[in-house]
Amino acid sequence: MRHRKSGRKLGRSSSHRRALRRNMAVALFTHGRIITTLAKAKEMRPYVEKLITLAKKGHMAKEAGEDPRFLHCYRQAISELQDKDIAKKLFTEIAPAYLDRSGGYTRVLRDATNRLGDNAPRAVFELVELGSSDAAEPEKKRGRKKVKSS
Repeated sequence: MRHRKSGRKLGRSSSHRRALRRNMAVALFTHGRIITTLAKAKEMRPYVEKLITLAKKGHMAKEAGEDPRFLHCYRQAISELQDKDIAKKLFTEIAPAYLDRSGGYTRVLRDATNRLGDNAPRAVFELVELGSSDAAEPEKKRGRKKVKSS
């Protein structure tokens, strides 16, 4: 029985799951959006959100002049991601964009089509963009333009 057991096994060993989480997080931070199965996206969400929160703490520590705390957070991110370039991008580009947000940095959207082969439900897993808010922009009217006749 799985009473009080957290996380999905995803049909993989523990080392394979850890590598999968790491690789998918690196892909998400690189591209901003990935298409994967719904179960993987749901499993990835807390992992990615914790990494962004760690980067936010490190970024705020650096702004406050607390270099040892920043360095600790930075080294934790490198240890988790195993990629210095992505860790640098996480601390310099991604974390400052989410300083005013207290959570909910990612979005999981179900895809209308299932995966070919095994019919697994697919999902779009993406970082929430703060610069281009959907609610802030007015919707464009679709229809024909009226042409003035002279």
